[in-house]
Amino acid sequence: MRNIVKLTFTTAIFTCCSLGASHVYAVDTLAKIKAAGKINIGFNDASMPISYVVNGNAAGYAIDICRNIANNIRKELNAPNLKIEFVPLTPNQRIDAINSGRIDMECGSTTNSYKRQQQVAFSTNYYYTEVRMAVKKSTHFQDLSDLDNKVVSTSAGTTSTQYIKRDARGKDVTVRTIYGHDMDDSFNLLAIGKAEAFVMDDNILAGLIAKSQNPDNYEIVGPVLSSEPYAVMLPKNDEKLKTLADTTVIGLWKSGEMMKLYHKWFQAPIPPKNINLNMPPNRSYLNLQRRPTDAGV
Repeated sequence: MRNIVKLTFTTAIFTCCSLGASHVYAVDTLAKIKAAGKINIGFNDASMPISYVVNGNAAGYAIDICRNIANNIRKELNAPNLKIEFVPLTPNQRIDAINSGRIDMECGSTTNSYKRQQQVAFSTNYYYTEVRMAVKKSTHFQDLSDLDNKVVSTSAGTTSTQYIKRDARGKDVTVRTIYGHDMDDSFNLLAIGKAEAFVMDDNILAGLIAKSQNPDNYEIVGPVLSSEPYAVMLPKNDEKLKTLADTTVIGLWKSGEMMKLYHKWFQAPIPPKNINLNMPPNRSYLNLQRRPTDAGV
């Protein structure tokens, strides 16, 4: 049975603690989950191999991590039959979905950033990506200077193209950015020629190229524009849920299970086409393995 559903607004549970003249509202997501009898997990359904859909079900590296968190929630609540429902979201929808209570956590290619930390919380980071650009081999583009006066695509609600101007090699480059509705749509803008490059996280680019009709037509090129940590997005001011999520993720790192998940999704054949991305872990990922942290960028 498919476990991907669309949900309507769900009310979160809040408590208020007076601290002088200010008030801090603590969210009790575990109480909400227990009352509802299910965990609602948002995810990006077009971020292979981090999070995507296989035969109607959520799958991927981040999905496996969130299933581990969900299992620990079951243990914490002594509710072994607690249901898990996955809710597909576009990048533009994810923060609102957390803050409205529509979902209890979000698992996908979501950067843990200081800006987002003003609105939501994040678990300990579980992945580090490098932002680069995908192009058609026929263009012979290799560097940022090749993008001058060109159209570049990225996905609405993501942070990627801002790094072109931040890079010293891109300061004098003028690009016009167009936004796809989601990752697949953004890649399609490159595929049909409406954009001449797609700037995005390298793991997402690799996944989209691998599942495209003609993978040999594309390549990932250019400098690393940014290294960004991925983490599970959580409701702000919910220390119980964050502690549980942190404990789960840190446990996966320390036990070696996280590297096993990396091998499963990045260095072995994955569904639905049994494609092997053959992506070795980058330096930032290996540093995170040695020192797990919830620090953003």
